[in-house]
Amino acid sequence: MPKPKSFTVWLKTHADQQNAIGDLARDVSADPDWPSRKGRQGQLDYLEDCGAIDRAIETLERAWTQYEAYRAAQSDA
Repeated sequence: MPKPKSFTVWLKTHADQQNAIGDLARDVSADPDWPSRKGRQGQLDYLEDCGAIDRAIETLERAWTQYEAYRAAQSDA
């Protein structure tokens, strides 16, 4: 069974979407300081430290929820 993608890799696959998660994916792709290996809390802290708007933080939370569903589906496969 293939190993599931990391959150950041998974998120970047959504960069072509014209919605909030797509916007976040494009921002993450363009940010050389994005904390890819810091996990959910580290990424939330990073957004807050950067002064991100509430909607961006909510979008990250929603993306993580979708990512967890993706991981669950991968483990069931």
